[in-house]
Order: sequence, then C-alpha cells, then structure tokens
Amino acid sequence: MTATLQHLVASRRHGRPEGITSVCSAHPLVLRAALRQGREHGSSVLIEATCNQVNHLGGYTGLQPGDFVSLVRTIADEEAFPAERIILGGDHLGPNPWRDRPAEDAMNEAEKMVAAFIRAGFRKIHLDASMGCKGEPAALDDEATAQRALRIAEVAEQVAKGAGGAMPFYVIGTEVPPPGGADHVLTAVEPTSRAAARQTIKVHRELFGKAGLDDAFSRVVGLVVQPGVEFGNHNVIRYRRDKARDLSGLLDDEPHFVFEAHSTDYQGREPLGELVDDGWAILKVGPELTFVLREALYALDLMASDLLPDYGQRPLYATMERLMSAQPNNWKGHYDGNEPERRLLRHYSFSDRIRYYWVAPEAKAAVKRLVDALHGVRVPASLLRQHLPAGEHFASAPLDPEAVVIWRIARSLDDYHAACRGNRQNQRREARP
Repeated sequence: MTATLQHLVASRRHGRPEGITSVCSAHPLVLRAALRQGREHGSSVLIEATCNQVNHLGGYTGLQPGDFVSLVRTIADEEAFPAERIILGGDHLGPNPWRDRPAEDAMNEAEKMVAAFIRAGFRKIHLDASMGCKGEPAALDDEATAQRALRIAEVAEQVAKGAGGAMPFYVIGTEVPPPGGADHVLTAVEPTSRAAARQTIKVHRELFGKAGLDDAFSRVVGLVVQPGVEFGNHNVIRYRRDKARDLSGLLDDEPHFVFEAHSTDYQGREPLGELVDDGWAILKVGPELTFVLREALYALDLMASDLLPDYGQRPLYATMERLMSAQPNNWKGHYDGNEPERRLLRHYSFSDRIRYYWVAPEAKAAVKRLVDALHGVRVPASLLRQHLPAGEHFASAPLDPEAVVIWRIARSLDDYHAACRGNRQNQRREARP
C-alpha cells in the first residue's frame, strides 16, 4: 500500500512519471466502480474520505471512519478486489468542519478526527489546516498553517505507533482549493508560484525538525499546489501546462515530493495526462463522479417515464427537488440567482451539491423504485439514444440499471486511469464504449 505512494515519487525522479487517481467519494456505486476498475486493470485503488463526508461525529454521510472502512471492504469483497491493494486516505483533515468555532475548539475536534482515521486504518493523511477559524482571516499564512499541521501530525504519529502496522504518509500544502469546487463563475486560475511552494516546504520541514518529527517529515510524499485548474457551479478551468511550467520545475529541486492536484474534475483525458507528466502524480476527483452518477440516474428516470405507464413523470427528479427545497442547508450558501436559476443549479451544478442528498431515506427509496421498475426491461435503442446516447449498447439485453450507472462512472474513471499511465506520444488508448 505505502509502496505505491513511494513508487510515484521514484518514477517521477527517474523520468517515467506515473500517477494515481484519488477517488474522493462515499457513494457505494462510485466505490464499486472504482474497485471494479482496479480489479480489471490489476492496479491499486486510492479511496479518500473527506472531513465533511466522514469524521468522528459522522459527517454528512453519517459514517465514522471505521464505518467507511467497513463499507469499502464489504464492496471490495463483493468485487473480489484484494484488500492489500486498497489505499485509504483522509482528505482535508483539519479544522475545516468546525471553522465557525474558535481555533482551539476546532483544532481539538481535528485531533479527535485524525485519531479516528488512523485507528480505522487510513494511512494517507492530507494535513489541511490552511483555513481560518472564528475571528481569523479566511486563509492562514504558512507559519500558522504549518504549526497546526504539525499538531495534527503529532496526534497521527502517536496513534499510529500505538495501533501498529505501517506509519502514515502525509500530504501538506497551504494553497488548497475549497472542498467541492468554487461557488462563482471562474475566468482564470493562476498556478501557485514556485517561490510560494518552496516556502511551504521550507516552513514545514523546519517546524517538523524542531519538534523532533524528522521521520514523519520523511514520509511527506505530496504537496498540494494549484496547477491552474478549478471548476465552479457553471464552468471549468482546464490545465494549461505552459502557465505551470515554472512551478513544475520545483520538483527537480525537491525530488522527494510529487504534487497533489485537487479539483481535477471535468478536466478530460488529455489535460489529466499532462498534469501527471508535469508532476501532479495524485489526481483527486469527487464531484465529477457523483455528477455523472446523477446524470445516469436522471437519464434512467426519463426512460422509465417514457416507457412505463405506471411509473409517472420523472419521480426521482421530483423527489430530489422536494428534498433539496425542504432541506436547503447543503446548497443555499453556494447557489445564487433567482429561483429558476437556483433550481437549475440544485440539479445540474458542476459543484454537484446534490451529492449530499443521496443518503436521505427518500432519495434511496426513489432510486430503488427506479431500479426496480427498469430491472430486466428491454429498453429500445432509440430511447437510449435519446436520453443516454453513449449507452445505446445496453439495448441488446434486459436492463440492469445499476450496471448502467456504474458504466457511466467508469467512463470518467477510465480517463483518469489512462492519464495516470502518463501522456506520452507512444501511447494510444481506446475509450470505453
């Protein structure tokens, strides 16, 4: 498991850059798609739980770290995926979920959270203390961020030693995009400057050394820097390697690191491959995977409405609209505009905040009704072509709706798998049908 992360650093150092996809989702169908793809390709699978999804208090999924691990392992067993090839990561582990509290309160919760992650078996830890808490600036400077990251790492080290097994590997970085993407229309995103990235490493290295944690710092494999990619509610800023060339060169001076890229969702195969070749060996994706999950479910909802007289008119869509309107806390601070504009964003925003609602009993019941209604039904090719054009091949057999959703997720994951092999000219890849 840990050897995979070390291999990323070594392959970059030897001029053969490779990458790994970091699947940041707690949705069972996303996890199943990722593990199934890993089985098909014989590769390791990195699955990360974010601090808002999963924490010691349950997160928005209701899962504590141990619950999440049980879910992943259950699906892995069902998919015949070897447990030793699963890498479990904790994303944005720090005070973020409690940043509306005073810093000390938030940091106390962060310490409890990272301890729970380590005890559950997570060994890739993103130390993210870059955000201000109550009464502080929105973003902290390198010194304050590193001090708090050190505090979280000290807890992780202590708990890991007590638990036995492998020690954690860490990712650091102060230029961290907001979890889940931006809320506004984006025009441009500037890459982190090389000087700023160098300073981040320097400050963390010095503070870890002063605290006697040189061994822990030797296990810092990744640095979060902004390569110039992001997505918001309405649009996507794609990677331009010419703008990031100077930053990429930092890895020649710091060969024991690779970069970790957040918010790589919706980039597409070629930009992702360029990111890997330029040193961003860890590619995080989350909202895109639940966006395409919703895309497939809504397509099936439309097919069932057109095909089955007793199903009704888009009942899944109607259920999600009622649910999000009745419980707006997960989207109301992120979606602007008049009511028609907000309704559109509730369902179709690239930020995909509808993902918070799939765990609700009403949503689960509506999805089950859809799956049961279409299971075993032969859907005409013309109807598939209307609502899910790339899925026309499903017309050849009785339908398995869950297989359609997993296929749609896998198409996005295929772009990541291809990119993580590098984007060199001698490689030619075929897209999944």
